[in-house]
Amino acid sequence: MAQAAALDYQASTGDKYGPGNFLKLGVMMFLEFAVWGSWFTVLGPYLTNALKFDATQVGSIYGTMALGAIISMMVAGQLADRVLSSEYLMAIFHIVGAVLLYLLTKSTTYGSFWTLAFVYALVYNPTLTIANSMAFANIKDSTHFAWVRVFGTIGWIAAGLGVSYLLPAGSETTNRPLMVASILSLLLGLLSFALPHTPPSGKSGDALPFLRAFGLLKDPGFAIFFLLSFAITIALAFYYGFAGVFLGAVGVQKIAATMTLGQMSEIGFMLLLPFALRGLGMKFVLVIGMAAWALRYFFFSFAAGGTPFALVVLGVLLHGVCFDFFLAAGFIHTENKAPASIRGSAQALFSFLTYGVGMWIGNVISGYVVSHYTPSGPEGTPGTGLPDWHKIWMVPAIGATVCLALFIVLWRDKGGKVEEDARDAEKFPVEPVAVTPATANTTHG
Repeated sequence: MAQAAALDYQASTGDKYGPGNFLKLGVMMFLEFAVWGSWFTVLGPYLTNALKFDATQVGSIYGTMALGAIISMMVAGQLADRVLSSEYLMAIFHIVGAVLLYLLTKSTTYGSFWTLAFVYALVYNPTLTIANSMAFANIKDSTHFAWVRVFGTIGWIAAGLGVSYLLPAGSETTNRPLMVASILSLLLGLLSFALPHTPPSGKSGDALPFLRAFGLLKDPGFAIFFLLSFAITIALAFYYGFAGVFLGAVGVQKIAATMTLGQMSEIGFMLLLPFALRGLGMKFVLVIGMAAWALRYFFFSFAAGGTPFALVVLGVLLHGVCFDFFLAAGFIHTENKAPASIRGSAQALFSFLTYGVGMWIGNVISGYVVSHYTPSGPEGTPGTGLPDWHKIWMVPAIGATVCLALFIVLWRDKGGKVEEDARDAEKFPVEPVAVTPATANTTHG
């Protein structure tokens, strides 16, 4: 599959963007998401069962990833646009991240764990934006981003299966997944020095790219797109924070492996994404993605209420549609709309609002919702009984449905790029970007 994709990629983009760089970017994406996927889905069971943290504490620790994104994403785009080549940024952040992940394996108290997790979030989150910017910088057609990004999905799957089947039995509720993540992070940090050279794209003396990226919000269609992306990501946080705990509660033994079913479906939909954008247009693709989010939570809610367990599996499988047809498509939409000189910062702004502010608020809310619907245990201790998962999952299901309805009614996309500020455009003219038919179709709603 990888060889065929590489040949297709070379044929459509030319020798400069041949299979060599394609495979390097693929390895980068593979390890980028293997680092994350090796610990993220099983952290909840580890914190709950081994360290005995309550639901509010679990939600708060998951929230550090988003809180770190809020702070670091503002810096990441500017570094990539103005200061240092992206491959060196990747190396620095991942090597430091490997050390922090190792320290997390030794932490057993809530305060120290939260602090280390927050610092790690500050160094890992920028790499998500930088990896995307590197991929876009080394391809000509932005819709081909999906063919690079799919390697990240494969990496997440490989990490999840490895945690479930290669580590000793019971490892999913220990610190071993964090140790695996530390090793993978160090590997990616060292390999990053061999990634395609991607120098800063901004010009010396340019206005702060991240601040200029906020100018994109002057366009009503872009502003509504960002606002609703932020809102629906609040619902996404419920899945990342508590789906693993939920699966354990309904009897799933191999939690990490089961969660990878979502990434397996993601591979297929990621490969289909360029064709869906070409045939259906951006708006319809985004609507499908948002609808899948609502449907997934309804499935979880009904399954928790006693209906067939198959709904749990279907809910996990829907992750591919949820991610690819909304978040991945959203990165492509942002790339198509942003002027060339601030694309890194525009990607950072999208990540800031979704992976950052939206996920942080969502993690805090999800922790309180789970705590609220968890009664007292046998000894009368608050929040130690069995959670009412039917009511818990109904909250993000309704929230995602509201976001979907607002998006259908309000979002319009006129096509083309958002204009740069006239003074900036005059001083720093943007080089024209070749637009293929596939790319052009992604700008129509």
